[in-house]
Amino acid sequence: MRLLDTQPINVFLVNDHKLVLWGLERLIASAAPRMRVSGTAGSCDELLAKLASGAPDVIVLDLESGGASLACLEKLAANPTLRVLVLTGATDRELHQQAAVRGARGVVPKQADADVLLRAIYKVHEGEVWLDRGILGRVFSTLAHTRNNPPEAKKIDKLTCKERQIVATLVKAKGARNKIIADKLHISEHTLRNHFTTIYDKLQVSGRLELYLLASSELRDEGEQLIAA
Repeated sequence: MRLLDTQPINVFLVNDHKLVLWGLERLIASAAPRMRVSGTAGSCDELLAKLASGAPDVIVLDLESGGASLACLEKLAANPTLRVLVLTGATDRELHQQAAVRGARGVVPKQADADVLLRAIYKVHEGEVWLDRGILGRVFSTLAHTRNNPPEAKKIDKLTCKERQIVATLVKAKGARNKIIADKLHISEHTLRNHFTTIYDKLQVSGRLELYLLASSELRDEGEQLIAA
């Protein structure tokens, strides 16, 4: 279950530069009471050790911090409930794609404005993915072809016809934003978010990326029929 809107988003910060970490802490504090810093770490090893005492809602991981490499993302991916948002100074789109394939729910360039990071944290916490549309489409395609989980796909049977239509539209649209999906379904974004919350709970997934992976193989053939119905 997702946290209620009245509860703050617990954000864990990973950065090996104390001055940068200080600034990030104050940025999160500026978003109070909606957000709070639940912990900090200077390396991947320190992060993993601290996670033993409890998982935060969102981890903001500096990809250039000591030990915080793509390998760290793979370790974090062992726990599918963790939502990791990557900070990076790299502009290489291939690196961004690799980070997402290894488990990052989003990538924020260090050159971005501070409010972009806050918006990304909100979206990742809501179960969305914060990536460039082109990169997101390739990530969805890559993961759909490298992961195969037929028994889990049976969970789709729990959904109503309308919910299956929403999932089919998500699969077809791949990396589309909520507004685009809502427009295709002729519903509001607010209604779509409510549907997604119910779908996540029924299928026991933590967000759009997991939902896509679960549904893509089963709905690929019938999606067109559902959308046309």
